[in-house]
Amino acid sequence: MPTEVSPRAVLAARKQFFLQGRAEGPLVASALSEPILNSWRRCAARGLDSAALPRLEPLTTYELRAVAERHEKLRRLCRPEVESLYADAMQTGCVVILTDADGLILDTLGNADFAARAAQVALRPGVLWGESTTGTNAVGTALVEGRPITVHGGEHYYDPHGILSCSAAPILDPYGHTVGALDLSGPAAVDHRHALGLVRMAVEQIEHRFFDEDFSGRRVVRVQTDRALLGTAREGVLVFEDDRLVAANRTGLALIGADWSQLGAKRADELFGALPRADGAAHALRDMAGRELFVRLDGSGRDEMVRARPAVPAPRDQGPLLRPGDREAISRAVRMVEADVPVLVRGETGTGKEMVAHEIHRCSSRAAGPFVAVNCAAIPETLIEAELFGYEEGAFTGARRHGRKGLLREAQGGVLFLDEIGDMPLALQSRLLRVLQEREVAPLGGGKPVKVDFALLCATHRDLRALVEAGGFRSDLYFRIAHYIVELPPLRAFDDRHATIRALWARLVDDPRLTLSDACEDRLAAYGWPGNFRQLAGMLRALAALAEPFKPIEVDMLPPDIREASPALAAAGVMSLDALTVEAMRRTLDACGGNVSQAAKRLGVNRSTLYRRLLNG
Repeated sequence: MPTEVSPRAVLAARKQFFLQGRAEGPLVASALSEPILNSWRRCAARGLDSAALPRLEPLTTYELRAVAERHEKLRRLCRPEVESLYADAMQTGCVVILTDADGLILDTLGNADFAARAAQVALRPGVLWGESTTGTNAVGTALVEGRPITVHGGEHYYDPHGILSCSAAPILDPYGHTVGALDLSGPAAVDHRHALGLVRMAVEQIEHRFFDEDFSGRRVVRVQTDRALLGTAREGVLVFEDDRLVAANRTGLALIGADWSQLGAKRADELFGALPRADGAAHALRDMAGRELFVRLDGSGRDEMVRARPAVPAPRDQGPLLRPGDREAISRAVRMVEADVPVLVRGETGTGKEMVAHEIHRCSSRAAGPFVAVNCAAIPETLIEAELFGYEEGAFTGARRHGRKGLLREAQGGVLFLDEIGDMPLALQSRLLRVLQEREVAPLGGGKPVKVDFALLCATHRDLRALVEAGGFRSDLYFRIAHYIVELPPLRAFDDRHATIRALWARLVDDPRLTLSDACEDRLAAYGWPGNFRQLAGMLRALAALAEPFKPIEVDMLPPDIREASPALAAAGVMSLDALTVEAMRRTLDACGGNVSQAAKRLGVNRSTLYRRLLNG
């Protein structure tokens, strides 16, 4: 069938399938892919009514906390990729969704406007999106089919879900068990052509991260046909215990021509003859079929702990991409940290606020201590209090038996980084202020207060002063955390964006055979990048996934909005953040027909703030 089907064809297929009852009709067969059609048939067999809105009862706050605790490891392993996809979620009106193996939503992160619309169809934490309850959808159907899938618009079984375009992939642990799914969902009216590729890359990274722990005393073999891919998420990983294959990732199994059923049965000598010594170096050998493979062995067996694999050689500067003058701001921030003065990092979405925070931590006297990052926008409001402050045993239904000390105490002796602090609920702001004043934490459930010692770094993309005026942020907390502010420039403020793109490409793409054409680089440099470095990095990763060795990436592989960018757009993009804010306010006021109250409500600020910014702008 064609790779792209028009919405009209899908609509005709829906009419034939649901209204005429012709599950085998020609329109159905031509418009729907096999997994979508199979899913529709399964849903129809269960008696689901496609015209109704499914009744989905979310978990209670206590139940959601208990589920989150059970899946703490999965959430931790997935968090870097969830936050990496957040850039695309913000700029394309999407949300990133992590579920458990049944399709129960654990975490969501992304565009606030779309998240509100998605909540209307129960696309939020604590709701089960399995196929048996929610019909054909990317999460539920990917889990049933056991493969990545996109479900666009009318391909969803339920009519109300037609507003969604969703791409999801199952997450497998090293033993082949499905432990969850990662999904990128957005409005069906927007082009999401790269969504499935980005999700698959993210899942590949997550599954690779499983092997960074839990395999002490076993031999971990990293294998690839291309030496350059060893040490990357695209390498195969095979784990042997007593020379028997006991765990692997999908790439590793594909390289040796095996499947999950052969775990526990295959022996190392059946696959490779003899394995090289465990010296951390790459060795060329041939498998039993005579194919050349490059192999690195991390551990030598049950009497030796598996050594941490050597780091992949990195570019000279892995810190944030900054203009020369911005380094001085970071140096001053380090001096603030040494003096126990909180630092606020402010910048638009995707400007590298967490990377700057890491750099401040690395350069400070607290570098040997932990760096604990908390994204206040990523943790569901029902869980954030327990995550931050910890709790005692029995503090709530489903609480861990021995309680949990919380992220504030985990930062002891190091740095606590509160990202997107502007999204912290007001009730928690008062508790945080009390901790900063008294330097002690009282866990939920009435536990004894515990003294804490950490340096505080905060970050936000929002105008906290405006939030204070609007009553959305405590003024006393603002003045407590904003003694020194590091302003991060947006990507459009960089003078040489070609050099910036080349530097970021070198960091992200470790295969020298993959390159950008000059014309492609010109279009990338001309684009305004409202999502800044995170959006650019996501785009470069997507291009790398689509690229072929020794064949430069051309303009036709870019999305339409970037492909049509011009130097004039780039010049127009070099506006200050304040100028862009005022321009956005004026446009919103025009869209509201000059109604200041309506415009202020849409912008999330109060009327006095809107008046002041427009008059001074």
